[in-house]
Amino acid sequence: MRRQKQKNRWLIAASAVGIHISIGSVYAYSVMTNPVKDIFGVDESDVKWSFKIAILLLGLSAAFLGKWVEKVGPRKSGITAGLLYGVGILGSGLAVQIGSMPLFLFSYGVIGGIGLGVGYITPVSTLVKWFPDKRGLATGMAIMGFGFSALIFGPVMQILFEKVGVSNTFYILGLIYMILILTSANYIEKPPADYVPEGFNPGEGKMITPDISNIDANAALKTSRFYYIWIMMFINITSGIAVIAAASPMMQEKLNYTPMQAAAIVGLIGVFNGLGRLFWSALSDYIGRANMYIIFFVFQIFAFYLLPRISIELLFLIILFTIITMYGGGFSALPAFLGDLFGTKQLGAIHGMVLTAWALAGVAGPTIYDMVKESTGSLTATLGVFSGLFLIALVVSLLMKYTIIKLRKKQSDSAM
Repeated sequence: MRRQKQKNRWLIAASAVGIHISIGSVYAYSVMTNPVKDIFGVDESDVKWSFKIAILLLGLSAAFLGKWVEKVGPRKSGITAGLLYGVGILGSGLAVQIGSMPLFLFSYGVIGGIGLGVGYITPVSTLVKWFPDKRGLATGMAIMGFGFSALIFGPVMQILFEKVGVSNTFYILGLIYMILILTSANYIEKPPADYVPEGFNPGEGKMITPDISNIDANAALKTSRFYYIWIMMFINITSGIAVIAAASPMMQEKLNYTPMQAAAIVGLIGVFNGLGRLFWSALSDYIGRANMYIIFFVFQIFAFYLLPRISIELLFLIILFTIITMYGGGFSALPAFLGDLFGTKQLGAIHGMVLTAWALAGVAGPTIYDMVKESTGSLTATLGVFSGLFLIALVVSLLMKYTIIKLRKKQSDSAM
């Protein structure tokens, strides 16, 4: 019996990017807000509920369906994600066509949101297994696709809205997303059990540090390091989303930008969000994931404290864009870090459980920002709250580092 030819791991990575570029189009939601609200005759805040529901369901479905994704494998879960997300977008088109706001919320928010969650975690654990020597780079490439998607599909949406109308735009995009995800999912598969990268010989050249453990999701929940990483992610996402949500009025207030100038910078935020996902995750392969998060938190303690006090345009933008790269980098380095901490046995399930931090942070970040800003009227006080949160994150990241050192020493002693 002839042995099946082994697939190319870089094409596996490209397939992962295909999935994430499709589902990452959710970040271009603001482009559809005005056209949709005009059709339904509702306020902008009403239309935004489908986005909020989608992000909430992303986090919850990633958490609760993570074990199922691990059980059925990346191909079946990827196909499921493609069908759900595609049907969610197609259903949104039908909702617009018949004028049903509840159907729009259900299609985009619930069906599309579950597709988002399954699609987000589907390729991650597979990539980590294909790239034991470049975990950060591999997961960074895929999750960079999620960050960059809005730059691709945002303009496409706008052109389609003007050329073919709102409902037809949803129909076209739903088919594009579905075909792209299904095609990508059809190529993805787990590597052979004894897989090592071509040209890599254990014990020669670059050494791969062994994972601290190789445990399932239930066992991970019983460790302190799971809660450390959850808190670290929650604070990084809460603060990053708060800045992204308030970026335009913040620049108009501090730099006296016009709304159009501020909108242009918001577009650049998308670029740095995507670039940060690749840069930091690739760098984490060399400096270590725990060290990278410590760098994030030290920098952002000072960045959030100083940002409202800076009136020099270039310096303000450099700090702002660096914060955004760290927001994106936190996401992309996460799967590799979880692999280091818990192994690849149920990485998709563990990743999903940690993403509940995203679901909560998406609500907490803008809410905290608005509440403090409205009660104090001060940008300095508002960003000072987030600076204080990063102090907590830094303490937790140092506890994580100490835990890793202790576990590595125990691992080394038992191997002797």
